[in-house]
Amino acid sequence: MKLITLSNFKNKHFLALVGNVVISGFSVLTIAVLYRGLTKSDIGTWFFFLTILGLADAIRNGFLTTATVKYYAGTTVERGAEVLGSVWYLAIALTVGMCLINAGFFIAIGWIKNPELIIAIKWFGITFVSSLFYSVTFWILIAEEDYLKILWLRLINSGSMIVIIIILTILKMATLSNLLLVNFLTNCFTSLFALVFGYTKIKSFLKRKQESIKEIANFGKYSLGTNMSSNLLSSINTFVITFMLGPAVLAVYNLPQRLMEIVEIPLRSFVGTGMSAMAIAYNNNNMYHLKFVSKKYAGVLMFAFIPIIIIAFFTADIAVGLLGGGKYAGTEAANIFRMLMFCSILYPIDRFNGVTLDILQQQKVNFYKVLVMIAANLPIAFIGIFLFKNIWGVAIATPATLLAGLLFGYYHLRKHMEYSFKEIIITGYVESLEIIRKTLAKLKK
Repeated sequence: MKLITLSNFKNKHFLALVGNVVISGFSVLTIAVLYRGLTKSDIGTWFFFLTILGLADAIRNGFLTTATVKYYAGTTVERGAEVLGSVWYLAIALTVGMCLINAGFFIAIGWIKNPELIIAIKWFGITFVSSLFYSVTFWILIAEEDYLKILWLRLINSGSMIVIIIILTILKMATLSNLLLVNFLTNCFTSLFALVFGYTKIKSFLKRKQESIKEIANFGKYSLGTNMSSNLLSSINTFVITFMLGPAVLAVYNLPQRLMEIVEIPLRSFVGTGMSAMAIAYNNNNMYHLKFVSKKYAGVLMFAFIPIIIIAFFTADIAVGLLGGGKYAGTEAANIFRMLMFCSILYPIDRFNGVTLDILQQQKVNFYKVLVMIAANLPIAFIGIFLFKNIWGVAIATPATLLAGLLFGYYHLRKHMEYSFKEIIITGYVESLEIIRKTLAKLKK
């Protein structure tokens, strides 16, 4: 059998997967340490803060990530500088806008009684600014398909954070305040690293043009729907649980959410590589390849998720114990994890429906999709809590929300290209067999 060297894995799919494994691995390790070092209330407050920050990031990333890839990938040097300069202008404007909104809440902080919300208001502004350079660099590297640099940035950001948290835990200094400070400082360090090594291409800011700014802004005002949809369910439910059931219950609810990284890792990897491939195909007017990539990636992931879902179903209690510790044994976390994993079989189709609509410049549809998902989730969550008086009242909204968004996106995508669930399944099955065949053939050499 031929030895497999690193050169066998120097491709964008492998590097993207490794990058997501690294970030998710560090995230899981961080959560495991925090669940054991902080109280349920502090853990819940930390997740509440991350949810608010995540929503703001989803707006900034959703507005500009796909636009950066679409208009920058495969362009000329001159056009590329113009696009990146315009992206930088819009990224800075969005960041300033978010901080101004936060400043308004800060002024009114004396009238706010919720302690979790007060902490979020105090830390949001500086934390959001600290991730600006890191975020823009990330979009640029996705468009350039330079996943090795993305891997390094993720190692620096997540690696430094977990090291500091472990040290603080050993020294008995792992408090919520210190955790918020560490998050801010590691973002600053990563952004500084990207700036010093020239990854940010900040000089392109001078090449921006009003026409490009308008073009990207017009695209981005709807494309944020794709990014928002992936954050929508957990974010809405986080607010509902925090204000109606308390941060301790939120800690239990977020435990299975963190375990969902087992499917989010490959999903994010394939979305990243698939999006750039579809953008290049669209810019070259190759609609056949665009549709093929969308069907292939969604279908292959569906079949890849099946064994993962089966294993997760039978090992849910073990997974919850390993990540959260003994104090979360016997809670609703394991069964909620099982339910989420069962629903994840549809994640690839939903996610690639959204990305494909964005590439086809149907961003408005994705925006409406978010509204449909909100309309499905909120009433079910509120009614569920009213009836069950516990975390399951919120959890039952997950399948309905996912199905509503999936069917809405699928219906509108079919208006713009020949596309069906049957084609996704057939293409995914054929391509999965081909991947297995090629892998076995390489191992036999």
